[in-house]
Amino acid sequence: MSENLKDILSHLSTEIDQETLLLYLHDKLTPEKKHEVEKQLLENEFAEDALEGLKQFSNKDKLATLAQQLNRELKKQIQKNKARRRRPVHLKEYSWIYIAAILIIVLIIISYFIIHRLLQKG
Repeated sequence: MSENLKDILSHLSTEIDQETLLLYLHDKLTPEKKHEVEKQLLENEFAEDALEGLKQFSNKDKLATLAQQLNRELKKQIQKNKARRRRPVHLKEYSWIYIAAILIIVLIIISYFIIHRLLQKG
């Protein structure tokens, strides 16, 4: 069996071992053992949904390839996010925001004084 397929199935349930899940997927379990696995899956709704999704794959080799691809993409995405978090924030990148905020505050203060003087004269 492919190790990636085992990795995917290992997260489904802590009560059911990987080999049993793989045998269940390939319909190689005895009816009693199959019933026991289904009973345990009913207790965990997420595991049941995941197993139903895995059952829909007709070619298990494609499933292993897909799992490898998804794991690679996930690792790339995680590395990107980690790199982005580690990068220090430079004030130069956001300088236009600070300048705009300061200009708005200065305009508000000037407007306040102009309005205040006009009201005192009137």
